[in-house]
Amino acid sequence: MKRILIAVITFSLFSCTIGRIANTSLPYELVKDDETKVYKGTITRDLIENDTTFRWFNENMNYGQADSAAVEAFKNKAGMFKMVVFGGTWCHDTQNLLPVFYRLIDKSAYPNANITLIGVDRAKTAPNDLHKTYNIINVPTFIVLQDGKEVGRVVEYGKQGAIDKELGEIVAGMK
Repeated sequence: MKRILIAVITFSLFSCTIGRIANTSLPYELVKDDETKVYKGTITRDLIENDTTFRWFNENMNYGQADSAAVEAFKNKAGMFKMVVFGGTWCHDTQNLLPVFYRLIDKSAYPNANITLIGVDRAKTAPNDLHKTYNIINVPTFIVLQDGKEVGRVVEYGKQGAIDKELGEIVAGMK
């Protein structure tokens, strides 16, 4: 309970200070990197999808289908949960799996407003120590929250190698 309260307070503080991250009016910062753009902070699908640097997103959206049972679970329980997703725009696993996640979102018509997408740098840190609050060790990490409390997560490729299926199982098991 104490951990949940700390997470809620930290997230509230984070949303109040969003305009001050990196002294900009944006909820994220662009971190210098010799290899690619690295976004750190609250980012959006549109930011990634519309930036030609991240061609991987649109290209990888074309591969595969969303798990049908997961789509149904997300449709049936959409109002019961929110998602927090940590990823790295520099990370190959994120580049492969974020499109898988968004195929599930698109097929289930799950509201984008219920998704918080947080970019991390190569050290896997996020503003306001959100990486510590959510105990992020590897990315991507997909966290399912019900009433502000974590009910499950899938880290990187998960246990089965099918993140959409595993997320669907977590959501289907919610009461």
